[in-house]
Amino acid sequence: MPTRKRIVTMAIAIWIFHLLALRVSAESSDHIRWMEFDVPVAVMSQAMDYDVKYYGTDTSIYWVDLIAYGAARHWGKFPRDRRCAHIDSAVEKITEGQNFEDLTEGLKLFPFYREAYGAVLSGMVGEYEQKISSADDSGGEVWERRYGLRAFFPLARGYNYSHFDDFGARRSYGYSRPHLGHDFMSNVGTPIIAVEDGYVEALGWNRYGGWRVGVRSVDRQRYYYYAHLRRDHPFHKTVSEGGFVRAGDVLGYVGMTGYSRKENVNNISVPHLHFGLQIIFDESQKDGNNQIWVDVYDLVRFLSKNKMPVRRNEQTRDFERTFETNSIAND
Repeated sequence: MPTRKRIVTMAIAIWIFHLLALRVSAESSDHIRWMEFDVPVAVMSQAMDYDVKYYGTDTSIYWVDLIAYGAARHWGKFPRDRRCAHIDSAVEKITEGQNFEDLTEGLKLFPFYREAYGAVLSGMVGEYEQKISSADDSGGEVWERRYGLRAFFPLARGYNYSHFDDFGARRSYGYSRPHLGHDFMSNVGTPIIAVEDGYVEALGWNRYGGWRVGVRSVDRQRYYYYAHLRRDHPFHKTVSEGGFVRAGDVLGYVGMTGYSRKENVNNISVPHLHFGLQIIFDESQKDGNNQIWVDVYDLVRFLSKNKMPVRRNEQTRDFERTFETNSIAND
């Protein structure tokens, strides 16, 4: 059994390797080849609250900038389950008139974290329109412009689920490999929700994921993978390969398909949604050897602030979103 001293030495060595890898990526003129996403939900909430509070004022503060600043000050290791004091301090200085650029001067890892965390979070907070009513006095639709969290939790509101941080756990079907996603244990038929706007890049059967759908974000940096969908009726009737989906749309339904070369087979023992997020800085990373899949445990806990309620359409047997939203492109 390793001694305490050896364990500490190994931990320090891993930490140094982590920092060196980040420095190489930060200083390279090439795309980022490796990253982790370990921002606690408390820090994401803290940064978003500041962003929303000061949006439209002379002290506009973008939440990803704040998170990247905190990461650079913490050398990539945030305190768990509490606010980041460096972010609070930065906001205080900015509201007193200091430029954000001056705060980041000399923080060599800030550009790396800004690009890396921006690839994960960009577009999740911003302007959007929500339909208030189908018609006003003149017969037109009424939309209200808002600002805040516009990305959605991957499961519909009101449905039971359980989950834990299972990223990296071993899987053995086909070959031994790490689990590059996050599992939501839920009931068969639970509606699955599109996290953000995007295009359907993959739709159909995969021997590992069963019935699955893959959605690429509009900026092409995020690929959302939803797997093990329901047998016989896995997808919403409006979802098609190459088609566009909006944040909050119903994509399909939780099931237990997969682990079979034969289509439409339930070989998964427990019904659940496998939800994965791949980050793409260069197109060669999409299906190549340098794929980047991130641990989304804290991210989905953050997204649980925004769940889409649904209702059943008895004619189509599909569930539909209960209100309409449209994202507005960030400047």
